[in-house]
Amino acid sequence: MTDLAHIRADFPILRQEMNGYPLVYLDSAATSQKPTAVLDAITDFYETANANVHRGAYALSEIATDRYEEARTRVAGFINADRREVAFNRGTTSAINQVAYGWGLYNLKPGDRVLLTLMEHHANIVPWQLVSRHTGAELVYVPHTESYELDLEAYHSLLDERVKVVGITAMSNVLGTINPVRQLADAAHAAGALVVVDAAQAVPHMAVDVKQMDADFLAFSGHKMLGPTGIGVLYGKRELLEAMEPAEGGGEMISDVQLDSSTWAEVPHKFEAGTPPIAEAVGLGAAISYLEKIGMDAVRSHEVDITSYALERLGEIENLTIYGPADMTNRGGAVSFTLADIHPHDLSTILDQRGIAIRAGHHCARPLARSLNVPATARASFYIYNVRADVDALIDGLHEAREIFGVA
Repeated sequence: MTDLAHIRADFPILRQEMNGYPLVYLDSAATSQKPTAVLDAITDFYETANANVHRGAYALSEIATDRYEEARTRVAGFINADRREVAFNRGTTSAINQVAYGWGLYNLKPGDRVLLTLMEHHANIVPWQLVSRHTGAELVYVPHTESYELDLEAYHSLLDERVKVVGITAMSNVLGTINPVRQLADAAHAAGALVVVDAAQAVPHMAVDVKQMDADFLAFSGHKMLGPTGIGVLYGKRELLEAMEPAEGGGEMISDVQLDSSTWAEVPHKFEAGTPPIAEAVGLGAAISYLEKIGMDAVRSHEVDITSYALERLGEIENLTIYGPADMTNRGGAVSFTLADIHPHDLSTILDQRGIAIRAGHHCARPLARSLNVPATARASFYIYNVRADVDALIDGLHEAREIFGVA
C-alpha cells in the first residue's frame, strides 16, 4: 500500500501510549479505529446540521435528511446495491435479527431447517435459535475441515429440500477463513433456500459485491470499517424486503396508523423504526469515502502482506498453534492462536503491559471454540493502519510470556 505512514497519521488514537509503550492495536476484528475524516464528519454534522430526518418541514431538517440519505447512497454504491435495498440499523446483530424475525418467523414451520456453519458468530446463530422455538424449525450445522475451511462435501449433503435458510459468514472472525459465498449461494438457491450472509468481517477488508455474491440478505457493521458504533446495514433483495415484515414497529416506518392496524412505509424505511442513527450514518458515509480513496484492492493487498508476515513470525515460536488456513488466498487478517498451556487471557494481560491490544476468549463463537477443542484463543487482527513493527512487538511480547511462564 502506498503512503502507509500518512494513513497511520490519520488515526489520532495511534499517537498515544498505553502503559508507557506506544499503542499497538491488534483488535480490529472487534472494532476498528477511526480516522480524523470520520471524527470530523460526525462533529460537523452535530455542529451544522443536527436535526431529525424525514419529519421536519424546515431547512435544517432537510439538510440532515440529505446527509442521511447521501450516506445510504454511498453505502449502496460500496456494495453494488440499489439504495432502496439498504436499511440502516444498529449493527450486524440487529440486521440478522431483522431477517430472522421479519422473514423467518413468518415463513419457517416444523420440518424446515436452517443450515448454518460452525464458523458463525453468535449473531448468526442465536436469532435463528430464538425463531426456531416459535416456528419448530431445526438448526443444522456445517463443520469445518482439519485445514479450517468449510466442509463443502458436508454442506452439499446437508442441503436438501428441508433447508429454507442458509446462514454463512463471508469471513470467519476467529479463523480468518474466507468462504466461497457465491458457490454456496448457487447451491442453496438450487435447493430453494434463501442465503443470509454475515459480512461483518468481509466488507471492511475486501471488495464485496452483493450482486456477484447473489446474497439474498447481507449484514455488516460500521464500527468494524472505520465508522462509528451504533450503525449497521441490512442489504436485502428488494422483492424480499417488500414481502417481509418489519421486526420493530413505531414512528417513521409507517405509511398510516389506524387504531387496530397499520400499513408500512416503502422500503427501506419500513425497517427503520424511530429516530435512526443519523450522525452515525454520516460517519459511516465518511468511512466509506476514506476506504474508497485508498481502494479496497489496496486494503486487501496490504492485509495479505501484513498477515502473511504475522503468520511467518508466529510460526517461529515453539509450542504456538495457529487456528486458520495457511494460504492467504482464502483467509483474512484475523489470526487466532494458543501458546503452550498459557491461558489466552494471561497472554492478553502480559501483552497489554507492553501496550499491545489483542483479543482473548471465544470471540462470540462458542460452538466453533468447542469444535477446535479449546476454551479460548488469543487473536491478533490487522487493518490498514498496522505495520510490520506491530507484528514484531507482538512477537517480542509472546517471547516474554514464554519466559514468564517458563515455557521450554
